[in-house]
Amino acid sequence: MDNEIILEFQHITKQFPGVVALDDDSFQIRRGEIHGICGENGAGKSTLVKILSGVYPYGTYEGKVIYDGEELKLGQSSIREAVEKGIAIVYQELTLVPTRTVGENVYLGKEPVEHGLINWNKLYADTREILEKYQLDVDPRAIVNNLGMGKMQMVEIAKALSENAKVLILDEPTSALSKAEVEKLFQILRGLKEHGITCIYISHRLEEFFQITDQVTVMRDGKIITTQPVEKVTLNDLVKYMVGREMKERFPKGNRHPGEVVFEVQDLEAVDPNNPSRKVLDGVSFNVRKGEILGIAGLMGSGRTELVLTLFGEYGKITKGKIRLDGKEIEPKSARKAIDAGLSLVPEDRKKMGLVLIQSILRNISLPNLDQFSSFFRINANEERQASLQQAKSLTIKTSSLDVQALTLSGGNQQKVVISKWLLSRPSVLIMDDPTRGIDVGAKFEIYKLMNDLAEKGEAVIMISSELEEVLGMSDRVMVMCRGHSTLTLPIAEASQERVMALATGVAVA
Repeated sequence: MDNEIILEFQHITKQFPGVVALDDDSFQIRRGEIHGICGENGAGKSTLVKILSGVYPYGTYEGKVIYDGEELKLGQSSIREAVEKGIAIVYQELTLVPTRTVGENVYLGKEPVEHGLINWNKLYADTREILEKYQLDVDPRAIVNNLGMGKMQMVEIAKALSENAKVLILDEPTSALSKAEVEKLFQILRGLKEHGITCIYISHRLEEFFQITDQVTVMRDGKIITTQPVEKVTLNDLVKYMVGREMKERFPKGNRHPGEVVFEVQDLEAVDPNNPSRKVLDGVSFNVRKGEILGIAGLMGSGRTELVLTLFGEYGKITKGKIRLDGKEIEPKSARKAIDAGLSLVPEDRKKMGLVLIQSILRNISLPNLDQFSSFFRINANEERQASLQQAKSLTIKTSSLDVQALTLSGGNQQKVVISKWLLSRPSVLIMDDPTRGIDVGAKFEIYKLMNDLAEKGEAVIMISSELEEVLGMSDRVMVMCRGHSTLTLPIAEASQERVMALATGVAVA
């Protein structure tokens, strides 16, 4: 690998009112390497990327960024300066136009024009050339909306490479990908490396750094803690650098004593409300006990999320089966009915389904619980604030005020707001769908401790996770799903990774 330095950060400091986001940071990135950057939410990763992309222009920070031998001074003329200089970003939230074709997305805003008209043949030919060069297996004429998440990620990469990118920044690129899609992405990144393209790889999934990166830089509280070749550090080293202390166990062991069954699902079947001929649940049975964490495992497409959304009254139309809570049969035909019955759901996508991002933390926490603070069509604002403040304190939400917008918070703190509002509803059963998705290792540990605390107090918790290690580390029992049905519920002592995967893939049957 070429040892030439393509990017050098020299004593970068970036301040906001009352906050030092970057604190005299210096490190180097070499041409053609895959350089990992990790750190907890709020460590400074996003600020660093925004300086590199020109969102925070030259003059708003101290220090120098040297790019390809020259000082980078972005933001002097247009927001496209970084792209024109060969610095491209693939964001966690994809920026594609879903109703347009792959080719239209790749060349959006820079379509080849001849005699005042778009040359569509050239647009699709150029798109195909980029896709083939970097081995991106996508049809240039496919409509983006018809692609899976992995292929959409490829389109984003092709879009960046169409600008002749020298440096490609990937921000949490695998957060919504399946295991097979992640491996395909890694193949693509290795191919880009062979073409001399430098990749900056940002992720909360620490194990990925050992699979794909050459060097890793760790940030904490706005400071660069270390930059090392990845082969010289361990997973425990990264965690210690990130949180400032050694975490001896990733999954805290609680003192849980499961009691009697509080929630039961029996032979549940449901169809897609928009396509009644498509069955989304095909015989699901399980139960949850008081003081227990029940993990639900399964591959993407197994029906895990469809199950919990249906139980919460927000997805499938139930055609068969029974749902019982505290021995009483319930019919959660809407979220309101589910809440009234005693169910709460922390959804998989907190930004789309869990929060009103432009509203305050206070409003988000109190929103589903307004009946607790209202009488005669008026809300008691003092009671609302006190109850919300108590929840925010108990979950240690890091904020200067309950009145700031939810969108200003880090991912971990946003997730705590979602959990807070559902705990305030005092549920009999708390359902958590991928509760640690996209948050850092420290925030994950806090949520694990919260789950333990709830179970120790006798609450029933159902947890879905895409990470099998997390399911096995936190659950008392594991229910495994495959193709819309439940296969088996295993005591944790019998739930090895091999057995769960055999059940999830249909290789083994109950």
